[in-house]
Amino acid sequence: MLPFDKFSKTKILVIGDVMLDRYWWGSVGRISPEAPVPVVRLDKTTLAAGGAANVAVNVSGLGAQPVLLGIVGVDSEADALRQILASSRVASSELLGIEGRPTTVKTRVIAHSQQIVRVDHEAEGVIGTETEDRIEARIKSLLLGADAIIVSDYAKGLLTDRILSSTIAVAKKEGKPVLVDPKGKDYRKYAGAALITPNRREAAEACNLSENSSGVVEAAGARLLMELQVDAVLITQGEEGMTLFRRDLAPTHFPAAARKVYDVTGAGDTVIAALATAMGSGSGLDTAIRIANAAAGLAVEQVGTTAVSLDEVMDAMV
Repeated sequence: MLPFDKFSKTKILVIGDVMLDRYWWGSVGRISPEAPVPVVRLDKTTLAAGGAANVAVNVSGLGAQPVLLGIVGVDSEADALRQILASSRVASSELLGIEGRPTTVKTRVIAHSQQIVRVDHEAEGVIGTETEDRIEARIKSLLLGADAIIVSDYAKGLLTDRILSSTIAVAKKEGKPVLVDPKGKDYRKYAGAALITPNRREAAEACNLSENSSGVVEAAGARLLMELQVDAVLITQGEEGMTLFRRDLAPTHFPAAARKVYDVTGAGDTVIAALATAMGSGSGLDTAIRIANAAAGLAVEQVGTTAVSLDEVMDAMV
C-alpha cells in the first residue's frame, strides 16, 4: 500500500550543501568573432534552489515537512535563496550565514533548451571548529523530531567527518534512517547510514573502476556493499533506471520511468527526497524506490532543477 496519505505528517531533516542555481536563458544566432564560441542573446534570468536546498524543496513538493540545515554567505545571493525557499514552503531559519564565505552559486547558460556552459562561484574549504560546534548542536536537537534524515553532500565543506559521524551515530541511537547522496571517493565516512545513492559515475569512481566498463554497476554495487558499513546501496543510472544492492539478497533493478530525458540536473535530489519521505512515512525500501523512480522520471522531463508535486507522482504511479 502506498503511503501518500502519511506524507503531510512526515518531517525530514535535510543536512548539506545548499546553493543557488541561476539560469541565463537565451538563443544562439552566431559565433563570436573574438573566439570560436557561441554568442548567446540573453532573454531572461531565473533562480532556483540547488543542492541540499533543492532536496528540501522536493520534500516540500511531496507534501512533507522539510527542515533544512546548512550554511550560506552573508550576501544578496543568500537573500535570494531564502526568498525562493519561502515561496516553496521551506523555512530558512536553520541556514547559518558565514561572514567572508560566499553563498554557493551555479550559473547555467541555456540556449535552445541546451546547457552551453556553467559558471560556479563557491568556497570549498571546510568550516571552522566554531561553526562545526554550532552545526553539530543544531543537528542533535533537530534530529529528535525528524522521521528520516537526508545527508546531501556536494563537497563544499559543511559535512566534515565529525559532523557525519556524529549525525549518523545519533540517528542510529534514535532509530532514524539516514540516507546519503555521497561525494568523493572515500565513502567510509558514511558508515552506519541506511542507504547511499551514488550515480553510476560516482559509484565507479569510488571503486576505482571505469564508468564505461562492462558490468560496472554490478561490480561497484557489490564492492560498496561489501566494504562499507551501510545497509543498502542504490546506484542511479539516468535513463537506464536504478539498481538496489542489499545484504544477502540479489540486486534489484528498477527500469527508468521517464518518457523523455531533457535534463538530469537535480534528479539525484528528487530521488533522495522521495526516498526519505516515503521511508519516513513507514514505507519499505522497495516501495520507496518505486515512488522515487516515478518522481525522478518526472524531474528529468523538465529543464533545470524542478520540484515535482505529490499529485504528479501519484498520477504517474496509477
